Amino acid sequence: MKHLKGWLSVSVLYLLALLPLRMAQSLGEYVGKRTYKSRKKAYKITKMNIELCFPELNAAQQDALVKESLIETGRLAGEMGMSWIWSPGRVIKKIRKIHNEEYLSEALSDGKGVILIAPHLGNWEVLGLHLSTKYKLTSMYRPPKIELMDRLVRRKRARLGSKLAPANVKGVRMAMKALKAGEVLGILPDQEADKGSGIFAPFFGQESYSMKLLPQLAAQTGAAVISAYAKRLPDGQGFEIFFHRATDKINDKDLLSSATAMNAEVELCVRQIPEQYQWEYKRFQHRPDGTRMY
Repeated sequence: MKHLKGWLSVSVLYLLALLPLRMAQSLGEYVGKRTYKSRKKAYKITKMNIELCFPELNAAQQDALVKESLIETGRLAGEMGMSWIWSPGRVIKKIRKIHNEEYLSEALSDGKGVILIAPHLGNWEVLGLHLSTKYKLTSMYRPPKIELMDRLVRRKRARLGSKLAPANVKGVRMAMKALKAGEVLGILPDQEADKGSGIFAPFFGQESYSMKLLPQLAAQTGAAVISAYAKRLPDGQGFEIFFHRATDKINDKDLLSSATAMNAEVELCVRQIPEQYQWEYKRFQHRPDGTRMY
């Protein structure tokens, strides 16, 4: 069954890749609207997260953000054919503008490497492809459960020479090696950490079980930390990439202080385009008192 699902998933990606970007996004938008109307799992988790993180919004505003978020997630799914199947040059042409990339180049000049925070915001595959064209990049990742998809993801993400570091001991060694060589290490830090590998730290005012790896690497290496995301533009126009220099508090040897600064940096990015964040993640699954939220 997993093998069949793998072939179906890959086939869908190749079919999406045949479409113009705007049409593929429109198909994803349709799926997002259906997800909103269904009131099922993705809708319920998104709703809970947005109610927790945006208490300043009234019920109608929260509901509007839930709908927008699910539509944007649908558009992201529609873009996967472009992200993974299109040629790198064709994808790069969809990047319309890049903001503050000098933060990254200036940080690399120090020779300590750069830890790049890439939240699940906008289209991080487009961001990764841009980075691969210009920098020596190692990216931490969690392998997909479907083996065929894992092989495709690894092959496509590494097509311009970037390295993929799995979330295990081997991957940590690769991460340290990249930073010692003065290169870029990309990490998506906003999923809930595996048991024993996280610490509770605030995120949008809520205690969130957050990864320890990024703060530990920042403290040990003194590497600069930069955040970045690729914002989706309307009507299939493409993307804009934004870079931001994070506070040095992320390099603090106090783990809680560092993790708090890391989450604050992710929150800063998310607040720029909250509708393009993947709120359907179970970001607050485990609570400090041992209970589960979802």
